[in-house]
Amino acid sequence: MDLIDALASQPLLYLGAALLLGLIVGSFLNVLVHRLPIMLQRQWQAEAREVLELPGIAEPERYDLFLPASQCPHCGHRIRPWENIPVLSYLMLRGRCSSCHSPISPRYPLVELGCAVITVYIAWHQGASSSALALMLLSWGLLAMSLIDIEHRLLPDVLVFPLLWLGLIVNAFELFAPLPDALWGAVAGYLSLWTVFWLFKMITGKEGMGYGDFKLLALIGAWGGWQILPLTLLLSSLLGAVIGLIVLRLKGQKASTPIPFGPYLAIAGWIALLWGGQITTSYLKYSGM
Repeated sequence: MDLIDALASQPLLYLGAALLLGLIVGSFLNVLVHRLPIMLQRQWQAEAREVLELPGIAEPERYDLFLPASQCPHCGHRIRPWENIPVLSYLMLRGRCSSCHSPISPRYPLVELGCAVITVYIAWHQGASSSALALMLLSWGLLAMSLIDIEHRLLPDVLVFPLLWLGLIVNAFELFAPLPDALWGAVAGYLSLWTVFWLFKMITGKEGMGYGDFKLLALIGAWGGWQILPLTLLLSSLLGAVIGLIVLRLKGQKASTPIPFGPYLAIAGWIALLWGGQITTSYLKYSGM
């Protein structure tokens, strides 16, 4: 009996393992979302200095996803292992640093909980299977990209491209779509938003979206095939219009204020991949078509 068969025979153990895995991954995503933009900015600055032939600067302290150790941004207190347990440590510390008692952002436990809920749902929805593991990887990546885009207006290639290629690889085994559909899904996903971008720019003289959005839709097409792209675009537009306007109103900003489109594409693509067939069938049924 292999590992998948063993997990399938023990559903409670399987879901419990998924819950624990989701919490751990959520904790890592908090680090990734905070540090990756800083790492990329340092890399871009170093490359710019090299291109401009500017004098070199002192090599900064190592900064990546593993070093330096996590610390309080207010007092520099090094986070000890027992202060870094997903969700539980936040509750035990009552949302404050153990040293300076400054408040800890509730975003951290919320990301951990959100990641755990998504992971458990996928485990339940897909069962103990290779498609469940693949979908977990995609979901974690989409969650990280969405959080980075919200905060920095950035969809990092270092996250988008590996997941795009992974979508084509898993569909070489037809986990979610036949490989030809996945290939043309990636092509159509990129070109559709690329075309809209240039039409909008020619008409208005403004850029309506970033290039990262093209790549993200290509990623979604690579996972679900070209068939899920219309539903993804429709849902993302609706989500962006409704949620975006609500957020702008709450912040007291004008409707013309730019908002990141990546999170809405990610949510819509995830929904279309999991339930696209049922949504389309239900629509055709109730619309009488």
